[in-house]
Amino acid sequence: MQPRDLSTHSAYVPGRGIEEVARDLGLDPDDLIKLSSNENPHGASPDAVAAIREHADGISVYPKASHADLTARIAAEWGVDHEQVWLSPGADGSIDYLSRAMLEPDDRILVPEPGFAYYGMSSRYHHGGVNAYELSADDDFEQTAETVLSAYAGERIVYVTSPHNPSGSVMSLDEVRALADATAAETLVVVDEAYGEFAATDSAVSLLEDRDDVAVLRTFSKAYGLAGLRVGYAVVPNEWSDAYARVNTPFAASELACRAALAALDDDDHVQTSVDSARWAREHIASELDADTYDSAGNFVLAEVGDAEAVAEAAQRNGVIVRDCSSFGLPTCVRISTGTREGTREAVDRLNETLADLDLGVHA
Repeated sequence: MQPRDLSTHSAYVPGRGIEEVARDLGLDPDDLIKLSSNENPHGASPDAVAAIREHADGISVYPKASHADLTARIAAEWGVDHEQVWLSPGADGSIDYLSRAMLEPDDRILVPEPGFAYYGMSSRYHHGGVNAYELSADDDFEQTAETVLSAYAGERIVYVTSPHNPSGSVMSLDEVRALADATAAETLVVVDEAYGEFAATDSAVSLLEDRDDVAVLRTFSKAYGLAGLRVGYAVVPNEWSDAYARVNTPFAASELACRAALAALDDDDHVQTSVDSARWAREHIASELDADTYDSAGNFVLAEVGDAEAVAEAAQRNGVIVRDCSSFGLPTCVRISTGTREGTREAVDRLNETLADLDLGVHA
């Protein structure tokens, strides 16, 4: 017996981890700087770690109370009804819930290219199709309603990533509004704000007050440093928020994930430290790296290095793990996550040594 035909499905390619690279290259893990997965270099809030320890003995019980508490806390944060908050195992879980709620077999979605592979993966899992609109390096991956609409053909879901991964570009609130205004009444515009805390743009959550064709994705993996716990959420229109109970995985976020997220939401200082650090680091990378970079509003910087695979491999041997963006369709680019100030300075110095050794003719 075999599973159904998955030949048209692509596997998600994550950034390489410290243990993996250290093992493959025979290096000491402590000598490696990992800047490949857009993780928070400051870790989680100490309050979140304390909450995990405090509630560890409660993991034998389903997280009904903590799930409800976190939902209510997020709803209060955004000024929406608690039914509009769909907790999920990471923001990618919310993508699955939206696919379940929105897609009939053979419905299609519209996604950015390059972009997050899981949008299309989720659609195909749910027997949907995928079309793409191009974000071009020629105009610094600019995101406008016109860019999306040039490829729009009535798709059921249109995804916007703001800040965009891997470029860091943003779509302004006015452009999101214009996009939603121009698409069909049965099209849902989903704005993925996984990196939203690092940007200066307003959240698209404010649009949900008076329209039913926009949803927003958020996560605790980035600014809050809870990537290992897998907790995210969608904020959806009030008119169809009751669909959650019909499509979600029961108790979608774990007990410890909910408790940690509740504590993290109350630690404003940790989030601000993480955001300030990321903004400093992306400016340092842009100004000091001996390669052209793109403006970024995320906790990462996309750099033109000529041969991404060669640079990423050589950088690993020199103690820095960056993301080869060939899997995004950008074989000349690497994505560099922001680290601590000390880690970022050291990483940039090592990357410059790597670029000089390879002599690929990149521009400073």
